[in-house]
Amino acid sequence: MDIITATRHGKVRGRVDRSIASYLGIPYAAAPFGVHRFRAPAPVEPWEGIRDALEFGPTAPQRPYRPPLDRLIPDVDIPGEECLNLNIWAPQAVGRPLPVLVWIHGGSLRNGSAAMPLYDGRAFARDGVVLVSVNYRLGVEGFGVFPDAPDNRGLLDQIAALTWVRDNIAGFGGDPGCVTVCGESAGAISIAALLTSPRAAGLFQRAILQSGPPHTVTRAGGAKTVRAMAKALRVPATAEGFAGVDRERLLDVQDELVGRADPVSGGPGFHIVVDDDVVPADPPPPSVDLLLGCNREEYRLWFVPSGAVERVSRLTLRLALLKFRIPGRVARLYRAGRPDARPGVILGEMATDLLLRGPLNRLADSRLTDSLPGASLSGDSRPSDPLPGGSRPARTFFYEFAWRSPVLGLGACHALEIGFVFDNLRHGEALSGPDAPQPLADVMHRAWVDFATSGDPGWTPWDTRRPVRVFDHPGTSTVLAPRQEELRAWL
Repeated sequence: MDIITATRHGKVRGRVDRSIASYLGIPYAAAPFGVHRFRAPAPVEPWEGIRDALEFGPTAPQRPYRPPLDRLIPDVDIPGEECLNLNIWAPQAVGRPLPVLVWIHGGSLRNGSAAMPLYDGRAFARDGVVLVSVNYRLGVEGFGVFPDAPDNRGLLDQIAALTWVRDNIAGFGGDPGCVTVCGESAGAISIAALLTSPRAAGLFQRAILQSGPPHTVTRAGGAKTVRAMAKALRVPATAEGFAGVDRERLLDVQDELVGRADPVSGGPGFHIVVDDDVVPADPPPPSVDLLLGCNREEYRLWFVPSGAVERVSRLTLRLALLKFRIPGRVARLYRAGRPDARPGVILGEMATDLLLRGPLNRLADSRLTDSLPGASLSGDSRPSDPLPGGSRPARTFFYEFAWRSPVLGLGACHALEIGFVFDNLRHGEALSGPDAPQPLADVMHRAWVDFATSGDPGWTPWDTRRPVRVFDHPGTSTVLAPRQEELRAWL
């Protein structure tokens, strides 16, 4: 059955299936090409009549992941220029404003889309949450640093989408005053920047960071990839110079330079930059409730399918320690805790903690309010007290996803948790296999629903005891300060 809903730009036609209304491919900003290319997102032109929102809209220009990741994380490619669009799933005719969850996909700021079947929002709508998923510009179009274009254009796209949600979501049954923004990997890194951006102030009340810590670089650092692409293309390292290049040629060169890079092994890529406009150099502390965490064996997504976990020798490990300036005492500690582990496993475990678990722990610690000799990784003190006047400080909840996939020996790898969060295991089988435990999806999905609804996912907020909700099957539980000795070694 079709359903028609009005937005500020015109009416859209969605579809109702089993009491869930879906609206796909609604534009929230003008197509970022032609006069709008390499510019901040421009407003949508209003339309007459009723616009169909029955199919996913175009995806941001990109190349698919390279093998073997292309089989594990299949991209969706929908051609067209109106790639600044969003999708909505909402329960039909509830009669009260519902909490809203806005999903920002990952993909190293160069891959991914909101059209991936894994991100289907029906389970959230079934459980009383309006789910919005967002496309944004990727790669050099969204995050290339030029002297003649605004920085962080992909982040500005996300802010434009959140503004659209604020202005329009009530018509779809959502509460614009109860918005949670949620993302994984590069989506979580984006949200960490949105948390401190004055441009995003007031657009959401809660945030979820899955496997992505705060990470920005300077403009000079962010411009390195553009300069390398400009050299290969033989054009000036300017937006004007790049705009004159055929888009397919641009994507080919981008893929040649950054297609093999990954978050663990490094390499050239795209980053959010400190620009003192969208992303300030000295941001205020975030004041929203925060749910954050990572997977126990993040590194295995890149190290196992590629064979790196087997290829890393003791010599390679020693060279990596020198390259990343990792003290020998840290490596000895990790070896002592894993006496039978291969060098590739030791390197991967250290990389996971250095790049993800450590920074996320520090972010959680930075939000403790009892200021703060005891609020470091090496300290212990009582939980924070209420603020004067009886209001409570913003709360932080930490999780770890520990269930191990049997597929290719991936274990508890990066991105594995997404199918459980969305209660969408059928579309996550490439990573999890066909027999992933539904009871774990029930528990994890419910925690995300509860956090979006009330700000409380169901376990103790972060304090100086460092409670971590460990999602596993069987036996999800809350653990105090897991593996803190290894984390303290990085201080």
